[in-house]
Amino acid sequence: MIRITEIKLPLEHKPSDIIAAVIKKLGINATDLVEYTIFKRGIDARKANAILLAYTLDVTVKGETKVLAKLTKDPHVKLAPDTSYKFVAQAPENLESRPVVVGLGPSGLFAALVLAQSGFKPLVLERGKAVRDRTKDTFNFWRKSELNTESNVQFGEGGAGTFSDGKLYSQIKDPNHYGRKVLNEFVTAGAPEEILYVSHPHIGTFRLVGMVEKMRETIIALGGEIRFESRVDDIEIAPDANGQSQVQALILASGERIAANHVILAVGHSARDTFEMIHKRGIFIEAKPFSIGFRIEHPQSLIDNARHGPNAQHPILGAADYKLVHHASNGRSVYSFCMCPGGTVVASASEEGCVVTNGMSQYSRNERNANAGIVVGITPEVDFPGDPLAGMELQRKWERQAYLLGGSTYQAPGQLVGDFLANQPSTEFGAVMPSYTPSVHLTNLDTALPEYVISAIREAIPQFAKQIKGFDLADAILTGVETRTSSPIRIKRNDDNLQSINTKGLYPTGEGAGYAGGILSAGVDGIRVAEAVALSIRYPT
Repeated sequence: MIRITEIKLPLEHKPSDIIAAVIKKLGINATDLVEYTIFKRGIDARKANAILLAYTLDVTVKGETKVLAKLTKDPHVKLAPDTSYKFVAQAPENLESRPVVVGLGPSGLFAALVLAQSGFKPLVLERGKAVRDRTKDTFNFWRKSELNTESNVQFGEGGAGTFSDGKLYSQIKDPNHYGRKVLNEFVTAGAPEEILYVSHPHIGTFRLVGMVEKMRETIIALGGEIRFESRVDDIEIAPDANGQSQVQALILASGERIAANHVILAVGHSARDTFEMIHKRGIFIEAKPFSIGFRIEHPQSLIDNARHGPNAQHPILGAADYKLVHHASNGRSVYSFCMCPGGTVVASASEEGCVVTNGMSQYSRNERNANAGIVVGITPEVDFPGDPLAGMELQRKWERQAYLLGGSTYQAPGQLVGDFLANQPSTEFGAVMPSYTPSVHLTNLDTALPEYVISAIREAIPQFAKQIKGFDLADAILTGVETRTSSPIRIKRNDDNLQSINTKGLYPTGEGAGYAGGILSAGVDGIRVAEAVALSIRYPT
């Protein structure tokens, strides 16, 4: 099979135009083309008046060898790589103990799925509830301000990614095509097939719920076991025969002890009690950089017009997104994070007395506002030196401040962009109504985050308006605070066997461990760790 890249066609092209482009590119007769499939479809929107679709195509032709031979110098015509997934090990018939997966977010879900498909019958422990019960608790918080600290946007089946835009793209290097495995499994579970080829695929919250349930059913059908409301409160560690620290067992909140020598820790970026526990147990962790800021909301139509011009609202283009970066004069980097076209800003707290925001979209992306995090990078060396948990405490500090600024009722503090730039309190909403529930309390956000963050964002917004016309719209809304952009810690692991650097049998994975940043990369990391566990069990050393 031949892979052709950079086939560019007008937005309104016909299917036959693709065939014609392939025949021309390969220099073949129409009768020599057997079939083609779209591997990737991107959008070239550099000229809003002349938007193009850029295709990567996998093509089957007669006389493939001869066709490739005459096009050896063309960088856009190559032999298509094999992207099918290859299992690294199957469970032995006399499997003595099954691996345990702690957490059922994207990383834990794919780790458990691959282990189950390989015959290892994993036990999965999830502190939160099954996804539909969790959804009820989350909506109850949004509507009634009644927070369940064990069942919310952060905790429960599906992880934090369930209440997001369901974005499925990443900038990670993926030479083994694990990302394709993730996408294929999602399609099998009910995702639209377009996620296999569109450049920025997304699923949306409601579709993710059903998909997560189907993947859970697959794990169980293959011999796995999933236990909800089973929080791990402690890890037993003891020296092995060589004097190295080795995981022995997990202790649940109920007091139950579960013996385990292979534990995948996939707890997510908000499992602060777990971070405290593993630090106390001497498992090596370190502070890592992350970002903090606000959510910003504009009319989606403003973003569509700025990005797509006369093609705004075209069905192929859908709701427009953006990606922005500004290097502020105080040395800070300001950037857009987790942009959600046609979405809503959601309450994402997991601890009492804290306010946290995030963004979410449904598959349709048809809500009136666009939203994104506008965040500033911070580092342990400069902003929270010392203890490995100092970044976590910094998050708590500003989440509690947001709770107070919002009126101590889980309302979020908010401010109109025009007032924010002028450093004056907002007193009434303008043309843009915030989507955050329970509600937004207008105030002055000047004390909602550190001064260096506030000044960097104030400088960045007018600069962003040079790229997205209207980004500095006076009536646009800033809602605080966005603090959970990524984990504040990294549970450091060996590069070769992916185990904790000082605790054998413990396999940190995903966002919580500091090794992923989104659904796709978390799923990929879960697969990698599952393979490491499978090899360790099948071929012990």
